[in-house]
Amino acid sequence: MEDYVIRTIVVGVVSWTSAFVLVRRIFPKRSFDFCNRVVSTLHATLAVTLAWLSVEDWKCPICPVGSKSSPKQMQVLAVSLSYLIYDLACCQLDERVNLDNTVHHLVSIVGIGAGLSYQKCGSEMVATIWITEISSPFLHLRELLKELGYRDTFLNLAADILFAAIFTFARMVVGPCITYVTLSANYPLLIKAMGLGLQLVSAFWFFKIVRMRNTNT
Repeated sequence: MEDYVIRTIVVGVVSWTSAFVLVRRIFPKRSFDFCNRVVSTLHATLAVTLAWLSVEDWKCPICPVGSKSSPKQMQVLAVSLSYLIYDLACCQLDERVNLDNTVHHLVSIVGIGAGLSYQKCGSEMVATIWITEISSPFLHLRELLKELGYRDTFLNLAADILFAAIFTFARMVVGPCITYVTLSANYPLLIKAMGLGLQLVSAFWFFKIVRMRNTNT
């Protein structure tokens, strides 16, 4: 792994941790989860923006397939990896440790780590980060609004609908296409396994969302 990538990861972990501490100081009366979700929203916004800026050709966003990762793509992956390491550790300190979330983080960390080590599949992996993070701000907004006292309001309902719609399109329409490209190409087995694993995790979350909506109705 390149030295600048390792530096980006280390600086990233320190930066996300510092951001969490700062948010806790700004909102001392808010919960641990609330403050972590604020940091998570910052990361999702940054990750989507960096992924967007790293696209070389919008006629084919995941091209060239299987090529050597560009420095911009490596930067996107390193920033997201640093956040996942921070968030995995942060979630273990919360009162409610979620096993599903832990598995998701571990699969993502191993997958991105493999991509950075092999320095291949940058286009596909950045596209994966984009589709996994594009719905995250609305996911966190739902929970932030609830703690702020807007649980049963139109604003919270709008956040619910936007999250469900964007998540479904990104993870269950675009996601399988990228997974197919990853499994069909001549990639290292570890990257293929992590790509498939992430899609399975996305499908698991999708069915949980569908079941939750059915239960509420």
